Amino acid sequence: MNQKTYFITGFPGFIATKMIRKLLCQYPGSRFELLVHPSQLNKAKTEIHLLENNFGAVGKFTVVPGDITLKNLGMNESTLQRLRGNVTHVFHLAAIYDLAVPKDVAYQVNVVGTDNVNQWVLQLAKLQRYVYFSTAYVSGTRSGRILETELDCGQSFKNFYESTKFEAEVLVQKIRNKVPTTIIRPGIVMGDSKTGETVKFDGPYFIMRFLDKFAKWPIPYIGKGTALINLVPVDYVVDATCYLAHYPKGEDKVYHLTDPRPYRAKDAYRMICEVLIGKKPSFTLPLALVNGLLSIPAFRRWVMVEKETIDYLNLKAEYDCTHALNDLEGSGVVCPDFSDYIKVAVEFYKQHRHDPDKMILVDQKNRMNVGGQQPGYQGHHWNTGRASAKQHARSL
Repeated sequence: MNQKTYFITGFPGFIATKMIRKLLCQYPGSRFELLVHPSQLNKAKTEIHLLENNFGAVGKFTVVPGDITLKNLGMNESTLQRLRGNVTHVFHLAAIYDLAVPKDVAYQVNVVGTDNVNQWVLQLAKLQRYVYFSTAYVSGTRSGRILETELDCGQSFKNFYESTKFEAEVLVQKIRNKVPTTIIRPGIVMGDSKTGETVKFDGPYFIMRFLDKFAKWPIPYIGKGTALINLVPVDYVVDATCYLAHYPKGEDKVYHLTDPRPYRAKDAYRMICEVLIGKKPSFTLPLALVNGLLSIPAFRRWVMVEKETIDYLNLKAEYDCTHALNDLEGSGVVCPDFSDYIKVAVEFYKQHRHDPDKMILVDQKNRMNVGGQQPGYQGHHWNTGRASAKQHARSL
């Protein structure tokens, strides 16, 4: 088999790192060209050292200093010439994953950055697959069944994260006829279903932090909770992506890597309550009241939950994942049931809930906010705090 050379953005982010581990196991002869922003070089070198030691992969990695917001990703001409004739697979994971991100920052990274990656991909003579990480939530405010074949249905969006990821996917879809492309749309990504490992306690983990604050009192449901919430463990996203990225029929496909059997938000919330604090919710707070409370900065900081998170507990969308299920059939890659891994997820949270590196500081304008370190891809380990455009730009 011909040697594969992977060019990956989003390293040393959580999912990018797990993706590399999986690829090393499946394709041990491969080489990796890792685009890393200068601000992340030290962390990247540390992660590479671990990969080299754990997988016997010394000499398989090249760190490429760069920035997706710049033309040719900020790479020098000698690097460009070397890579143009060598790269066989591109995984574009880098983006800002922050539900409260300012519009200009989101646009620069998610839209301009993706356009720059697209233009770079078009230069690659040996490209076998371009894998772009979108999100299931390019559906915005749509309701009902959302198909993998759909994108622009005139929808509006709940935040600039969604709208800029939508614009970015539109750009990727425009070059599908020029390069072999696979688009991945994950749901809300949780930790590893076997170990519970995650890099940040955001997304569904905000619920656990909320429950920590109120564990001694009767616990409420948040709204009616009849909408389906689409949670998927990170190992499913990684395993499915690695398989589909090399699956011949995966070319020119869009895949919802979402839970084929999602729970109602109310039921998922109840399971988290039972496992984390040992009791069930006993009454219901109206969603409008919760939104009102979370509009108060002091309350947000106290419960450590951002208002934008609540929108996803009331989303009336169902994500059809027929293409993903059909093409994964026989691969051994199956999405675990939420009820089977929630205990592991909660246990990991309990063991690490006081780890400052895993906490998301709410309303801290002077912190660096990068969902997965770089903007390393976290799927939807959503980071919902606010930071300045300058800080975001430094974190690319």
